[in-house]
Order: sequence, then C-alpha cells, then structure tokens
Amino acid sequence: MTQKVFLQTFGCQMNLADSDEMFNHLRARGAQKAQTPEEADIILVNTCTVREHAEHRAVSFLGRLAKWKKERPGRIIIFAGCAAQRLGNQLKKEFPFLDIVAGAKSMDTFSALLDKSGLFPPAQEVLPPQTEGLTGYVTIMRGCDFRCTYCIVPYVRGGVKCLPHEQILQEAAQKAAQGAKEIMLLGQTVNAYRDGDVSFADLLNRVSQVPGVERVRFMSPHPAYITPDFLAAVRDNPKIAKHIHLPIQSGSTAVLQAMKRGYTREILLEKLAALKACGMTVSTDIIVGFPTETEQDFQDTLTLVDEARFFAAYCFKYSPRQGTPAAQMELLPEQTLEERLDILLNKVRDLSARAYTAQVGTHQQVLMETENKGRTSNNFWVKTTKNYKIGSVVPVEITRADGTLLFAKE
Repeated sequence: MTQKVFLQTFGCQMNLADSDEMFNHLRARGAQKAQTPEEADIILVNTCTVREHAEHRAVSFLGRLAKWKKERPGRIIIFAGCAAQRLGNQLKKEFPFLDIVAGAKSMDTFSALLDKSGLFPPAQEVLPPQTEGLTGYVTIMRGCDFRCTYCIVPYVRGGVKCLPHEQILQEAAQKAAQGAKEIMLLGQTVNAYRDGDVSFADLLNRVSQVPGVERVRFMSPHPAYITPDFLAAVRDNPKIAKHIHLPIQSGSTAVLQAMKRGYTREILLEKLAALKACGMTVSTDIIVGFPTETEQDFQDTLTLVDEARFFAAYCFKYSPRQGTPAAQMELLPEQTLEERLDILLNKVRDLSARAYTAQVGTHQQVLMETENKGRTSNNFWVKTTKNYKIGSVVPVEITRADGTLLFAKE
C-alpha cells in the first residue's frame, strides 16, 4: 500500500525547500503527498528555532500528534530541521512516540537515516523535485560562517557549505521544465556563494539563462557580500529581480558591533546607496531592544530607516536564544521593547505607504501569479484590468496605490 506523507513546515523559504527535499527521498520510496494529517501515514514536521516562539509552535504540534499516532498503528512521525538539531535526543525522551529525529545538519544524510530506521522500503530511482506554483525554490548553500551573538542558526546548521553550481543549474532547469517561471536561490548568507571560479553573481547570470526562467530572486543575503560584481549583475541583467531583502538588524554601529554583524552604520549606508543606484528596492529585518541598545542607539536605527526608506521591514523585539552569547546579557525592560517596537512599526508603515504611492506613473513588467494579479521585478503586487495567462510577463503602467496593492492599466 502506498504511504502518504503530510508536510508541516515551520519557518522560512529555506525550510520549505528542505521539506521538499526530504519529501523527495520519501517519494523515491513510493510515498505520495497527503493534503491533510487525517489521510496521512507519515507526518514530517520541519522546524525553525530562530525565535523561541517558532520552536514552541513546532514542539506543541509534535505533542498533539500523540493522539494521531494512536488512532492507527504503524503511523510514522519524523521531526526534522533546526529545532530538531538543537533539542536532539531529549525529544525522544519527552515524546516516546516519535520515530525519527533529523536535525538540520542531517540534510545530506536524510536518505541514510530513512534506511537506518527500517521503517521504509529501499529507495528506487531518485526523482526530480516536484514544483508547485510559479516559483521554484533552489537551495544553493547551507550553514553560516558568521557568529552573530543573538543568532542560533550557525549552531544548528553548521558552517557554510556551497553546493556544486552544476547541481544548482540542473535543479533550476528541472523546476523550469515543470512550469516554474521564477527561481528563488536560497542560503543563510546566499550572496556569499562560491563554487571554484563561480561567484554568486556568476550563478545569478547562469540561472537567468536557463530556458523558461523569466526571473531570478534570492534570499537571505548579507551586507558584507554586496560586491561590485554582484551590483553589476543586478544592474545589467533584467531577469535578476530588482528587489533585495537585506537584514540590517540595527542602525547603530555600537549595537552592530555588539551583535558581531561585521559592518558599521556607515558601511551599511554605502551598500544601501549602491543597491538603490542599481534600481533595487530594499526590504529588511530589524531587531529592537538588543541588550546593549541605548536610547541613542535606537534613534540611530530610526534615522537610518528614514534615510534608507525601506519599502517594507519585518521588525521584532529581541528574543534571547539559549546557547547564544547574547542570551547571557541582561535584558532591557519589556515596556522599553514594546515602546520602541511601536515607534519603529509606525515609521515603517508610513514609509511603506509612500513607497507604494511612489510607484504610481511608473511602467513595470508584471509576472502574473493569478489571472489578474502578479508581482513586479521590485516585488510590488499589482492587479491588472484584464485577465492573462498565469506565468506570462505583462508590461503595465501603475495608475494607483491602495495599501499594499498597486493597480495598473495595460
């Protein structure tokens, strides 16, 4: 009887790509995807531990699966990813019904883990990954060589390991052949990629030349690797999306040094100016209330946000992660965190509204993701007056903005 797998993924696009990769190994053993837990024989829980809340959600979900497993003998639970790496063997002690723990560092040996468990038939031919929707996610590197004092990722994913560029191009071609019009390249510090003589800029250009690919995106880059060859590729290649999500975390040099981010406020402003000179819109991540953050540090973040004019920003209160150096620091009062976050969010909302309004009157190329809605190269959502083939690229003029949606005439 064919086994059915339900995928429950917590976290970012990298986690989604990892879930697809793990499912592919199960598919090579005859499994098919289930749409609901109720119809599944296997549940694969892929987890995130960047913030405590994400880890709690995953562990709580696992706890609720005890009843699911009791309902039908032989059901299998796999707990994978970053939280699995951090919590390790204690998971099986706390949840004895758990069958397989596969930490984030086990991605390259996941197939062997399945074989070792004795719960699955031998793998047949490894099938190409399946692509659903217009965007094909392709992991190009794993791990991180930075040791930011607040971040758990290097501890659970290990150091940087870049995948061979031939493998990446092959996967991009497979996804394009299955209908993906946009390829999203993924890595913890994605723009640090290098495979021999092939730099990240080279890889962007090569992926853009894959037949069927209309647009190439990437995440998550690091400011340290905004290089001249990367900027030249973005400027000269229309298929490379003119949007970058660049996590800055703070606008204060003092806080950035305490975080061990590897750049100063001045360097950050230079990089942002260079990106905008290439026509890129920039979104970001910002942490407020890092333990060393003073009122002046917070004001430095606000003034940098004003100068950078991000079109979107994900803003978070500092959350200590056990096992990181910053977790040993004294926390700021919760009220201070709440007040600073509220001020920052209000500023970001205002800047976002202005960024959308500024698009009115411009001409854009829209990759249609539904019959009458798609995204521009610089990552704004646009609604068209007519219906078009999904996956087509439509030239439009932006006529008005309403919240986080632009309207166009063709």
